[in-house]
Amino acid sequence: MSQLEIRSVSHWFGGLQALRDVTFSTSDEILGLIGPNGAGKTTLFNVISGFIVPTRGEVLLNGKAIHRLRADQTIRLGLARTFQIVKPFATLTVEENVLAGLGTPYYPKAEALYKIYRTRENLEKIEQMLEKVHLSEYRFSPAAKLPIGLQRRLEIARALATHPKVLLLDEPAAGLVAQEAEELADLIRDLHSQGIHIILIEHNMRFAMNLCQRIVVLAQGEIIAEGVPAEIQNNEKVINAYLGQE
Repeated sequence: MSQLEIRSVSHWFGGLQALRDVTFSTSDEILGLIGPNGAGKTTLFNVISGFIVPTRGEVLLNGKAIHRLRADQTIRLGLARTFQIVKPFATLTVEENVLAGLGTPYYPKAEALYKIYRTRENLEKIEQMLEKVHLSEYRFSPAAKLPIGLQRRLEIARALATHPKVLLLDEPAAGLVAQEAEELADLIRDLHSQGIHIILIEHNMRFAMNLCQRIVVLAQGEIIAEGVPAEIQNNEKVINAYLGQE
């Protein structure tokens, strides 16, 4: 069981404090991270995943401090993420995008420049991953030509190629119609049932409340509430924060 701990994390961008003493831990659950625009959610994901170093505080994965590691190092420890704005390798096919994820054990070593990834074993792994996210029929399609909903699935497949124990999803349901969102929720539940711990940022409240087992709410860079969805929906501080009264 993987456990992620965020301990007293604060971060400043110049004179702007984006995170203020954020502390929580999570393991073996689908955790939602919600809050109004500018609350600090993506900044927190960037701290957790090694894209930025916190000004103060620490992040631990299974007891190991990871907040000063590079993103490629956190990936090798079993933590992967997707992005709010989808970022496939546009000129590559769906298969090639996922193949890139399988190369993470070699990044950023020089070996990555000449390592042969297109092995039979890796292609079989890719086939399994694409089946899992329902992208098999698009295997040889250019990633740039996929609609947004399928590009989000591709990002998840590429993240899965790194064999994560913890998966961070940044607004995975953004831009999806209701049916696509329901299918995505089923996929996330399936991944969780297979032992992957998931944290997701989401603005689609119906999606988050129906999917997540626990919710952490950020506003102006600090936690204002946490609990099960029913508690969060009736929390006065949360309601005020979304109405702009905090």
